[in-house]
Amino acid sequence: MAILLVKSGGEDAMPEWRAHFSEFAPGLDVRWWDDASVPPAAVDYVLVWDPEAGRLGTMPNLRVIFGSGAGVDFIAGDPALPRHVPLMRMAPAGATQRMGEFVCWAALSLLKGARRIALNQAAAKWDYFEPEYTATETTVGIMGLGNMGGRAAEMLSGIGFPVVGWSRTRKSLPGVTCFAGDAERDAFLERTKILVCLLPATAETRGIISAPLLRKLPKGAGLVNVGRGSHQKIEDILAALNDGHLGGAVIDVFETEPLPADHPAWAHPKVIVTPHLASLPSRRERAQYVAKAIAAHERGEALANLYDHARGY
Repeated sequence: MAILLVKSGGEDAMPEWRAHFSEFAPGLDVRWWDDASVPPAAVDYVLVWDPEAGRLGTMPNLRVIFGSGAGVDFIAGDPALPRHVPLMRMAPAGATQRMGEFVCWAALSLLKGARRIALNQAAAKWDYFEPEYTATETTVGIMGLGNMGGRAAEMLSGIGFPVVGWSRTRKSLPGVTCFAGDAERDAFLERTKILVCLLPATAETRGIISAPLLRKLPKGAGLVNVGRGSHQKIEDILAALNDGHLGGAVIDVFETEPLPADHPAWAHPKVIVTPHLASLPSRRERAQYVAKAIAAHERGEALANLYDHARGY
């Protein structure tokens, strides 16, 4: 019987993980990450978010590493990671749908002044105002056109937002004007009234959402970061909000999580802070995804959504 170690959600989550895996992979032995009765050589698979550095390298018969979230930064950054073992990103259909829903909610929240409304409600203040633009007058620009970005673009278009996209390499998406590479980024930014970041975490994208990029957006533009905390220089975002160049921001990811209670983003009148929840599928969805992948792997089939160490995503 193959053994799967799980480190996601803490030990208290194990009864739920076991219940879901018993439904989708009844022959799989599902154990907690720190189960001392499991020798490292007996481990076939792991489902992890932030394993301690060096631990995966102690498992000589490890067959696949499953990231429990869409990002695998905390796994891939381990200098002792066994790179010959496939590292599979979490990408069930539900994740792309959830991301599309979140991005649509965030864009509409910026468009309709949701942060202002929430502050007024908390103060019991009847502050009537009229949002200036409709969705059809507000171009949303998506940086990062993978599965998440593609679904978000499709759903935004369905609401009526014109959508443009930018990626490192040329992409083609129905109804989306696509830009590519450094040479076309400024033209993309100039057309973008709400910027959505869905880029992968690489050395090239680190700190990309900073003052030089923000200044190329139209005055009053909105920002939605659902990529990585490493993409943004939060002090530059707050400065752009304070001087009026940015009109509002929805930020779901931060370099330090949980976000410290004294961080200025919490109380900023133009910022909606969300706790890194944009697209995380349920445990049941993730268990089903991993169970299907293990079954395919054991049949000798190729795995999808593998992390490429050379590209960094």
